Amino acid sequence: MTQHVVAFSKLRYVYPDGSVALSDISLRITHGECVAVIGANGAGKSTLLQQLNGSLSPTSGEVRVGDLPLNKATLPQIRRTVGMIFQDPDSQLFMPTVFDDVAFGPLNLGLPPADAEMRAQRALEQVDAWHLRDKPPYLLSGGEKKRVAIATVLSMDPAVLAMDEPSSGLDAFARRQLIALIKGFRHTRIIATHDMDLVADACERSIVLHQGRVVADGPSREIFRDEVLLAGCRLEKPLSLQGCPVCRVSLTLLPSDRG
Repeated sequence: MTQHVVAFSKLRYVYPDGSVALSDISLRITHGECVAVIGANGAGKSTLLQQLNGSLSPTSGEVRVGDLPLNKATLPQIRRTVGMIFQDPDSQLFMPTVFDDVAFGPLNLGLPPADAEMRAQRALEQVDAWHLRDKPPYLLSGGEKKRVAIATVLSMDPAVLAMDEPSSGLDAFARRQLIALIKGFRHTRIIATHDMDLVADACERSIVLHQGRVVADGPSREIFRDEVLLAGCRLEKPLSLQGCPVCRVSLTLLPSDRG
Protein backbone atom coordinates (compact mmCIF):
# COMPACT_ATOMS: atom_id res chain seq x y z
CA MET A 1 0.00 0.00 0.00
CA THR A 2 1.17 3.55 -0.73
CA GLN A 3 1.45 5.19 2.69
CA HIS A 4 2.14 8.76 1.65
CA VAL A 5 -1.32 10.31 1.88
CA VAL A 6 -4.29 10.48 4.22
CA ALA A 7 -7.16 12.23 2.47
CA PHE A 8 -10.68 13.32 3.35
CA SER A 9 -12.94 14.31 0.46
CA LYS A 10 -16.20 16.21 1.06
CA LEU A 11 -16.60 14.32 4.32
CA ARG A 12 -19.85 14.70 6.21
CA TYR A 13 -20.89 13.01 9.43
CA VAL A 14 -24.30 13.29 11.07
CA TYR A 15 -25.03 11.69 14.45
CA PRO A 16 -28.18 9.57 14.85
CA ASP A 17 -29.94 12.45 16.62
CA GLY A 18 -29.47 14.63 13.53
CA SER A 19 -26.56 16.70 14.86
CA VAL A 20 -24.11 17.58 12.09
CA ALA A 21 -20.63 16.91 13.47
CA LEU A 22 -18.61 17.31 10.26
CA SER A 23 -19.53 19.11 7.08
CA ASP A 24 -17.68 19.26 3.74
CA ILE A 25 -14.25 18.31 5.13
CA SER A 26 -11.59 18.03 2.42
CA LEU A 27 -7.99 17.59 3.60
CA ARG A 28 -4.76 15.99 2.43
CA ILE A 29 -2.01 14.97 4.87
CA THR A 30 1.25 13.69 3.44
CA HIS A 31 3.65 11.08 4.75
CA GLY A 32 5.70 12.16 7.76
CA GLU A 33 3.73 15.31 8.57
CA CYS A 34 2.86 16.18 12.16
CA VAL A 35 -0.51 17.91 11.96
CA ALA A 36 -2.62 19.33 14.78
CA VAL A 37 -6.41 19.37 14.63
CA ILE A 38 -7.54 22.16 16.94
CA GLY A 39 -10.85 23.71 17.91
CA ALA A 40 -13.17 24.28 20.83
CA ASN A 41 -15.15 21.50 22.49
CA GLY A 42 -17.70 20.18 20.02
CA ALA A 43 -15.82 21.41 16.96
CA GLY A 44 -15.54 17.87 15.57
CA LYS A 45 -11.92 16.96 16.34
CA SER A 46 -12.48 13.53 17.88
CA THR A 47 -15.20 12.72 15.35
CA LEU A 48 -12.76 13.44 12.53
CA LEU A 49 -10.09 11.19 14.01
CA GLN A 50 -12.56 8.36 14.47
CA GLN A 51 -13.23 8.35 10.73
CA LEU A 52 -9.63 7.31 10.15
CA ASN A 53 -9.89 3.77 11.48
CA GLY A 54 -13.57 3.09 10.94
CA SER A 55 -14.71 3.72 14.51
CA LEU A 56 -17.25 5.98 12.79
CA SER A 57 -18.28 5.76 9.14
CA PRO A 58 -18.95 8.89 7.05
CA THR A 59 -22.53 9.84 6.32
CA SER A 60 -21.20 10.93 2.93
CA GLY A 61 -17.85 11.67 1.32
CA GLU A 62 -14.71 9.58 1.36
CA VAL A 63 -11.70 8.76 3.52
CA ARG A 64 -8.59 7.37 1.81
CA VAL A 65 -5.44 5.99 3.38
CA GLY A 66 -2.73 5.42 0.81
CA ASP A 67 -4.33 3.89 -2.26
CA LEU A 68 -7.36 2.55 -0.40
CA PRO A 69 -10.77 4.10 0.19
CA LEU A 70 -12.02 3.24 3.66
CA ASN A 71 -14.88 0.75 3.48
CA LYS A 72 -15.85 -2.59 5.01
CA ALA A 73 -13.59 -4.52 2.64
CA THR A 74 -10.49 -2.40 3.25
CA LEU A 75 -11.05 -1.74 6.97
CA PRO A 76 -8.78 -4.55 8.29
CA GLN A 77 -5.86 -3.37 6.13
CA ILE A 78 -6.40 0.29 6.99
CA ARG A 79 -6.54 -0.51 10.72
CA ARG A 80 -3.09 -2.08 10.36
CA THR A 81 -1.91 1.18 8.77
CA VAL A 82 -3.58 3.68 11.12
CA GLY A 83 -2.81 3.39 14.83
CA MET A 84 -5.37 5.12 17.04
CA ILE A 85 -4.36 6.40 20.49
CA PHE A 86 -7.46 7.32 22.48
CA GLN A 87 -7.74 10.05 25.10
CA ASP A 88 -8.28 7.53 27.90
CA PRO A 89 -5.44 4.96 27.93
CA ASP A 90 -7.53 2.62 30.09
CA SER A 91 -9.60 1.89 26.99
CA GLN A 92 -6.50 0.32 25.39
CA LEU A 93 -5.00 -1.53 28.37
CA PHE A 94 -6.79 -4.71 29.42
CA MET A 95 -4.23 -7.54 29.74
CA PRO A 96 -2.63 -8.82 32.99
CA THR A 97 0.74 -7.15 32.33
CA VAL A 98 2.13 -4.29 30.29
CA PHE A 99 4.11 -6.70 28.11
CA ASP A 100 0.99 -8.77 27.42
CA ASP A 101 -0.86 -5.63 26.35
CA VAL A 102 1.86 -4.50 23.95
CA ALA A 103 2.33 -7.97 22.46
CA PHE A 104 -1.42 -8.51 22.01
CA GLY A 105 -1.71 -6.58 18.74
CA PRO A 106 1.13 -8.34 16.88
CA LEU A 107 -0.11 -11.73 18.09
CA ASN A 108 -3.60 -10.83 16.89
CA LEU A 109 -2.10 -10.07 13.47
CA GLY A 110 -0.88 -13.65 13.36
CA LEU A 111 2.81 -13.02 13.97
CA PRO A 112 4.81 -15.87 15.52
CA PRO A 113 5.22 -15.41 19.29
CA ALA A 114 8.95 -14.67 19.00
CA ASP A 115 8.31 -11.90 16.46
CA ALA A 116 5.46 -10.45 18.54
CA GLU A 117 7.67 -10.39 21.63
CA MET A 118 10.44 -8.66 19.67
CA ARG A 119 8.02 -6.00 18.49
CA ALA A 120 6.67 -5.51 22.01
CA GLN A 121 10.15 -5.06 23.43
CA ARG A 122 11.11 -2.61 20.70
CA ALA A 123 7.94 -0.55 21.21
CA LEU A 124 8.35 -0.41 24.99
CA GLU A 125 11.98 0.63 24.63
CA GLN A 126 10.97 3.32 22.16
CA VAL A 127 8.66 4.94 24.73
CA ASP A 128 11.11 4.34 27.61
CA ALA A 129 8.78 1.86 29.33
CA TRP A 130 10.65 -1.45 29.10
CA HIS A 131 11.15 -1.40 32.87
CA LEU A 132 7.33 -1.50 33.27
CA ARG A 133 6.90 -4.71 31.26
CA ASP A 134 5.87 -6.96 34.18
CA LYS A 135 3.56 -4.48 35.91
CA PRO A 136 -0.23 -4.73 35.82
CA PRO A 137 -1.53 -1.69 33.87
CA TYR A 138 -3.81 -0.61 36.71
CA LEU A 139 -0.76 0.08 38.89
CA LEU A 140 0.74 2.56 36.42
CA SER A 141 0.65 6.33 36.76
CA GLY A 142 -1.24 8.40 34.20
CA GLY A 143 1.92 9.25 32.29
CA GLU A 144 3.07 5.64 32.30
CA LYS A 145 -0.31 4.49 30.99
CA LYS A 146 -0.08 7.01 28.13
CA ARG A 147 3.36 5.74 27.14
CA VAL A 148 2.27 2.11 27.30
CA ALA A 149 -0.87 2.88 25.27
CA ILE A 150 1.36 4.44 22.61
CA ALA A 151 3.57 1.34 22.71
CA THR A 152 0.53 -0.91 22.08
CA VAL A 153 0.01 1.00 18.85
CA LEU A 154 3.69 1.19 17.85
CA SER A 155 4.01 -2.58 18.18
CA MET A 156 1.56 -2.86 15.27
CA ASP A 157 4.05 -0.90 13.13
CA PRO A 158 1.52 1.60 11.74
CA ALA A 159 2.35 4.22 9.13
CA VAL A 160 -0.05 6.76 10.66
CA LEU A 161 -0.55 7.70 14.32
CA ALA A 162 -3.84 9.38 15.20
CA MET A 163 -3.83 10.76 18.75
CA ASP A 164 -6.81 12.16 20.63
CA GLU A 165 -5.77 14.61 23.39
CA PRO A 166 -2.50 12.76 24.10
CA SER A 167 -1.33 15.24 26.76
CA SER A 168 -4.61 15.29 28.70
CA GLY A 169 -4.14 14.62 32.41
CA LEU A 170 -0.34 14.51 32.34
CA ASP A 171 1.91 16.33 34.78
CA ALA A 172 4.59 18.67 33.44
CA PHE A 173 7.36 16.05 33.34
CA ALA A 174 5.21 13.38 31.65
CA ARG A 175 3.97 15.97 29.17
CA ARG A 176 7.53 16.95 28.20
CA GLN A 177 8.34 13.25 27.71
CA LEU A 178 5.29 12.87 25.49
CA ILE A 179 6.22 15.87 23.33
CA ALA A 180 9.73 14.49 22.90
CA LEU A 181 8.24 11.15 21.82
CA ILE A 182 5.90 12.78 19.31
CA LYS A 183 8.71 14.85 17.80
CA GLY A 184 10.90 11.75 17.49
CA PHE A 185 8.40 9.58 15.63
CA ARG A 186 8.94 9.01 11.91
CA HIS A 187 5.22 8.30 11.39
CA THR A 188 2.59 10.58 9.98
CA ARG A 189 1.05 12.11 13.11
CA ILE A 190 -2.45 13.59 13.37
CA ILE A 191 -3.12 15.05 16.80
CA ALA A 192 -6.47 16.35 18.06
CA THR A 193 -5.71 18.55 21.04
CA HIS A 194 -6.54 21.57 23.18
CA ASP A 195 -2.87 21.81 24.20
CA MET A 196 -1.65 24.76 22.14
CA ASP A 197 1.86 24.58 23.56
CA LEU A 198 2.14 20.97 22.39
CA VAL A 199 1.06 22.21 18.95
CA ALA A 200 3.66 24.97 18.98
CA ASP A 201 6.38 22.52 20.03
CA ALA A 202 5.57 19.57 17.77
CA CYS A 203 3.21 20.45 14.90
CA GLU A 204 4.31 22.58 11.97
CA ARG A 205 0.80 22.52 10.49
CA SER A 206 -2.55 23.12 12.16
CA ILE A 207 -6.08 22.51 10.94
CA VAL A 208 -8.72 24.59 12.73
CA LEU A 209 -12.22 23.15 13.04
CA HIS A 210 -15.21 25.27 13.99
CA GLN A 211 -18.73 23.89 14.12
CA GLY A 212 -17.69 20.88 12.07
CA ARG A 213 -15.98 22.80 9.26
CA VAL A 214 -12.38 23.56 8.39
CA VAL A 215 -11.94 27.31 8.83
CA ALA A 216 -8.13 27.44 8.59
CA ASP A 217 -5.30 25.15 7.51
CA GLY A 218 -1.70 26.26 7.46
CA PRO A 219 1.55 26.72 9.37
CA SER A 220 0.84 26.69 13.10
CA ARG A 221 2.81 29.87 13.74
CA GLU A 222 0.74 31.78 11.17
CA ILE A 223 -2.50 30.53 12.66
CA PHE A 224 -1.38 31.57 16.13
CA ARG A 225 -0.77 35.10 14.82
CA ASP A 226 -4.38 35.42 13.61
CA GLU A 227 -6.04 36.77 16.72
CA VAL A 228 -9.41 37.30 14.99
CA LEU A 229 -9.47 33.65 13.89
CA LEU A 230 -8.49 32.40 17.34
CA ALA A 231 -11.11 34.51 19.11
CA GLY A 232 -13.82 33.45 16.67
CA CYS A 233 -13.01 29.78 17.29
CA ARG A 234 -12.65 30.13 21.08
CA LEU A 235 -8.93 29.37 20.98
CA GLU A 236 -5.94 31.04 22.60
CA LYS A 237 -2.31 31.37 21.66
CA PRO A 238 0.14 28.99 23.32
CA LEU A 239 1.45 30.38 26.60
CA SER A 240 4.90 30.45 25.01
CA LEU A 241 3.62 33.01 22.46
CA GLN A 242 1.61 35.17 24.84
CA GLY A 243 3.04 38.41 26.08
CA CYS A 244 4.47 38.51 29.58
CA PRO A 245 1.95 40.39 31.81
CA VAL A 246 4.82 42.22 33.53
CA CYS A 247 7.07 43.31 30.67
CA ARG A 248 4.55 42.89 27.79
CA VAL A 249 7.13 41.03 25.72
CA SER A 250 6.44 37.77 23.94
CA LEU A 251 8.13 34.96 25.82
CA THR A 252 9.58 33.64 22.56
CA LEU A 253 11.39 36.93 21.94
CA LEU A 254 13.35 37.10 25.18
CA PRO A 255 17.10 37.54 24.57
CA SER A 256 17.90 34.24 26.32
CA ASP A 257 15.70 32.44 23.79
CA ARG A 258 17.34 34.10 20.81
CA GLY A 259 20.69 32.56 21.76
